[in-house]
Amino acid sequence: MTQSTKRKAKKIDSPKGSANKKLNRPSKKRITLKSSTANPNPQDFTIDDLHKEQKQDLSKQRYEKELKKLFLELVKLQEWIVTTKARVVIIFEGRDAAGKGGVIKRISEQLNPRVCRIAALGTPSSKEKTQWYFQRYVSNLPAGGEIVLFDRSWYNRAGVEHVMGFCTDDEYKDFLHSCPEFENILVRSGIILLKYWFSVSDEIQEIRFRDRAKNPLKRWKLSPMDLQSRDKWVEYSKAKDAMFMHTDTIHAPWYVVNADVKERARLNCISHILQKIPYHSIKLSEIKFGKRKKIPSSYVRPPMITQHIVPDFF
Repeated sequence: MTQSTKRKAKKIDSPKGSANKKLNRPSKKRITLKSSTANPNPQDFTIDDLHKEQKQDLSKQRYEKELKKLFLELVKLQEWIVTTKARVVIIFEGRDAAGKGGVIKRISEQLNPRVCRIAALGTPSSKEKTQWYFQRYVSNLPAGGEIVLFDRSWYNRAGVEHVMGFCTDDEYKDFLHSCPEFENILVRSGIILLKYWFSVSDEIQEIRFRDRAKNPLKRWKLSPMDLQSRDKWVEYSKAKDAMFMHTDTIHAPWYVVNADVKERARLNCISHILQKIPYHSIKLSEIKFGKRKKIPSSYVRPPMITQHIVPDFF
């Protein structure tokens, strides 16, 4: 190995990569794991190598500063979607406690809930179990001028349903075969489809699980299924590998987010979304306020005793 190759190889394990300098411009090597500049031999670069990077926490001041910039861009994106009647679907998948809900919350909290919807489907009903598998997800797809954020999606079949035995082998194999075709139909119809996998190391996941168990504000997030997933880490890893092999397609690729540091994951993911959607600023008309009308003296408000007033607790 030459000295130049050694220097490149050393750069992989360093948490101080150039991508950390501009978090609102994440490099492709951190998202797709396929950049030839990230490793002299990309085939040897594994998900474990990804988690050796980006270990430092962000300062609260810098995180909030960068997040505010992204909020402004998300509002511009919303205006573009409403104006052009675009349809956007963003799928968030990943390990339990990987931080999917956190980034979904940051994306949606500044947007109009009538434009940006969150689809977090529960266990299928007995009727839904008899339907075409994708049917209940199709009913949640966006109309023109809408964004739908799937907090888990049809990929449940490739993950939890397969690992925990909630579907048959035939149903699992049929999903892997039909999913790329289904997504191709969505993309050909004009839907902008983005798929994100939030990758978290087993060490960080364990820390977050234990934090949830101790924190009364977070304990509800820790489900019995989460506890069972701890004992099936390898099984879930194999299921994810197979899922990527069959569904990481040209028309609907997977984008991997290093989620060991939640703040970085949020900034990187939102920045990448803004890069992948070809939006532009929409010139809005000026809002003009007319002179406020005076309340006529003939109008008399009803007495307070006729209404139920919430007392001042604070």
